[in-house]
Amino acid sequence: MSNRISFDVSCSDAGIIKAISERAAEVAFKYRPDSEFDFMSCRMDITATHANGNPLRLRDLLEADDFNFGHDVFGIELHLNRNTGKLMHGFSPRFSKRGEA
Repeated sequence: MSNRISFDVSCSDAGIIKAISERAAEVAFKYRPDSEFDFMSCRMDITATHANGNPLRLRDLLEADDFNFGHDVFGIELHLNRNTGKLMHGFSPRFSKRGEA
């Protein structure tokens, strides 16, 4: 039995996740200009969340206002267990697929 983290998403989802990560870089620079932003880590965090038990409404997340977008993207960054791909501390993204998170 494998407990390995999965990064297996469709090509379509991977494209939206890339766009989310690009937007996250812009939002981070806008609201947290003194902090560092790691594009690849963001992309991996969103992918891991989506592929490991908390599927996201990716298109809705991408199109969200900055406040709700930041809640989910930076909340995932803060609460993701990078060994399992699961979210910790009761964090629930606003753009989780309904009934699946």
